[in-house]
Amino acid sequence: MSRKEQRRRVGILGTGDFSRALAKRLLFSGYDVILGSRKPEKKAMSAIDQCLCNVQLLSVEECIKSASIIFLAVHFDNVKELLTEHVVKLEGKILIDVSNRERPSSVTSNAELVQKMVPRCKVVKAFNVISAYAMENDYNSSSKQVFISSNSEEARDKVANIAKDMNFRPVDFGGLFAARRIEKHPLRLFPEWRGPLGFAVGVFNVWLLFLIYIYYIADSLYKWEQLFVKVLNKAFCLTGITTLSVTYLASSFATVFQIYYGTKHIRFSRWLDKWLKNRKQLGLISFALISIHVIMSVLTMSPTYFSSWYPSTAITVPANLTAPFQLKQGMWMNWKGEAACLVGIIAYVVLCCICATTFPSVTDTLNWREWRFVQSKMGHAALLLSVGHVLVMGLPEWLSKPQIIFKSITFMCSILPWITLLLKLLFSLPCVDRYVMKLRKGWERHEDKCKADCVRPVKHEGYVAIDMNAGKRMSCQDACACPDDKIPMMNIGGSDCACASDDLVLNVP
Repeated sequence: MSRKEQRRRVGILGTGDFSRALAKRLLFSGYDVILGSRKPEKKAMSAIDQCLCNVQLLSVEECIKSASIIFLAVHFDNVKELLTEHVVKLEGKILIDVSNRERPSSVTSNAELVQKMVPRCKVVKAFNVISAYAMENDYNSSSKQVFISSNSEEARDKVANIAKDMNFRPVDFGGLFAARRIEKHPLRLFPEWRGPLGFAVGVFNVWLLFLIYIYYIADSLYKWEQLFVKVLNKAFCLTGITTLSVTYLASSFATVFQIYYGTKHIRFSRWLDKWLKNRKQLGLISFALISIHVIMSVLTMSPTYFSSWYPSTAITVPANLTAPFQLKQGMWMNWKGEAACLVGIIAYVVLCCICATTFPSVTDTLNWREWRFVQSKMGHAALLLSVGHVLVMGLPEWLSKPQIIFKSITFMCSILPWITLLLKLLFSLPCVDRYVMKLRKGWERHEDKCKADCVRPVKHEGYVAIDMNAGKRMSCQDACACPDDKIPMMNIGGSDCACASDDLVLNVP
């Protein structure tokens, strides 16, 4: 057997659905595939799938002997029994664990357990985030990333090359301890969306209760039959513009904190950091809510539902008529309806353009300046147009009945957007913008002061500080003044302070 043929040969332990899909994909990628089974004489791969007629089916022992790279594709409950019998034969071979856990664990991983079973084998965690369907169908649009971790760099490189040959994108996660993160990935259920969705649902309920109060409890303006479309349409609109405002308000909060501290190197609070990271989800949720509002409004566009958008007409028919009476009437929108539709349509089109740039295929075509222009400048323009849409609808009522302005939903929902826009306008002033950009380029307002921070550890007691002033000898007690604090500082090694715990995060520039 030539060296090239030996390099292209791989073995797969297991004959289940994933094993067959993996074997087919490897076979089409130019590899010589061997399947290992405990009872090979009772199974015929070609009878299950004709594409596997060129795949050899051998015993587990013969499969391990024939290949230097082996995929472990059996249920993890059977792994210990399978590997215990072949510990010696697996020495020096690359064993790829594709299993997943039923529950996430931060203590250990399946791959680490496999490494303990066969300590002299190069265990690699990979291909567990690829489903059997995605493995078998190349046209599948799901993610093609393959996360790889192993304590052997050579083994990671070889598995990465296999992933590339199979038309996947390998992602190197480093050592085998990263298998814990990799095994958690298939168990995740929209973790980035839970907070934004919970926020949107909470805001929606608040607005809906407010609408029920002003339309049904305080005044009987609507019938309960109108709750499902007319009232809910308003709730979707109010929640959408509120969520859109919150999306762009996060950056203004971050700017306020940077100006207050006079540096960009101090870490944001956890709530603000999470808020900034969830802006994409908040923006997409607001777009979905506004889309529902647009659809409902189009379907109910009539003088009955939008009476203030159309001129009111009173027709008096004489009591005694001796001749036929014919009435021709055309209902056209007044200026309020025309202006509200125009501004609303433009705002929705701008939001559609912003939403389109979140698709990876579109994002990859934009440079940083173009992407920032769309997400920041066009985003605030869409918010301004949305406020204009609300303003056109509510301004006549505000002027005619100023005493009930705080009961007006158009006024209440525009407060937060106006705050967001005014903050953006303030930070866009040349004098403020130059100062903020100076901070973001690394300038600090108090460079002569100690930049060491007292950091409370998560699990262990004690503080850690680092003296950032070059050439100045300083102890931790002098560097961090923590009055009325009974927890002692830790000074490790001469004039420098080091981490007392791996769980600490230092806020240093």
